Amino acid sequence: MTKKTVQQIYSIVVPVYNSCSTLEPLVIRVTKVLKNAEIPFELLLVDDGSSDDSFLEIKRLSSIFFGVRGYRLSRNFGHQAALSVGLQQANGNYVAIIDDDLQDPPELLSVLYKKLQDGYDVAYGVRQKRKEGLVKRVLFRSFYKILTLVSRVDIPQDSGDFCAMRRCVVDAMLEMYDATPFLRGFRYWVGFRQIGVEYERSARFQGESGYTLRKYIKLAMTGILMFSNLPLRLSTYLGLAASFIACSFTIVAFIIWSIRPFNVPGYLSTIVLIAFMGGVQLVSSGILGEYMIRLLDNSRRWPIAIVAEKTEEDSGS
Repeated sequence: MTKKTVQQIYSIVVPVYNSCSTLEPLVIRVTKVLKNAEIPFELLLVDDGSSDDSFLEIKRLSSIFFGVRGYRLSRNFGHQAALSVGLQQANGNYVAIIDDDLQDPPELLSVLYKKLQDGYDVAYGVRQKRKEGLVKRVLFRSFYKILTLVSRVDIPQDSGDFCAMRRCVVDAMLEMYDATPFLRGFRYWVGFRQIGVEYERSARFQGESGYTLRKYIKLAMTGILMFSNLPLRLSTYLGLAASFIACSFTIVAFIIWSIRPFNVPGYLSTIVLIAFMGGVQLVSSGILGEYMIRLLDNSRRWPIAIVAEKTEEDSGS
């Protein structure tokens, strides 16, 4: 891979999806914080195929605010794909990631930057409190506990994509091609000196999240399947357990018949065993299928996303 020529600036990457109304408050807060801290920066807004006027708003903001650049993807490729495009386009020797909904406070960007100045390679946000509903909070906590339990890398709980990184970390992550990236997992896998910064996550500024329950489940599956071989081994364990139960049932039935011969109708036991074995086989096939899908997607080497349009890089005042 050709190395990007970097500048002594702080790149802020923001994935955007149907967030027309929150973009101006976001840009204003980011600009105010970093200008007050006297940190030179660029703000990259990546529109992930929004169905509203988000990209028109991005173009308007790029003509008003210095350092704001925008990219429009040709369709909705997903949050992680939009982040990947932003990381590829970032010019800074320091790069931060923050969402567009203002739940992660832009005021923390200068704190994360200070941690990098102190010698750390990655400073990531650790959520102390969430404003989401009970169901989402339970699902998030369960996901991180499962991921921590089965993952081959140590991914801290309640840490999302919100972070700041040195260029060496970004370059290492960009070397890790995957058709369905899981960037927070990449970030921990590459190593380097990392530190968590605790903060209280705010409620969504306006509107509803573009992340549906289905998308959260898909992201969780990506993280678990990418950083754990346990699902594959689990299918083996289930097969062994099913075989053991079947053999045990056969031995018990034979002993009982030896002591007191009887005619066994066998209807119920046969149905139970067939259903159990069939379930194990289907679960095992499904797990293998998920890994095969990811292998097929990666073998194609298609681009993670396609940029259809971008703003003028030198716009602003």
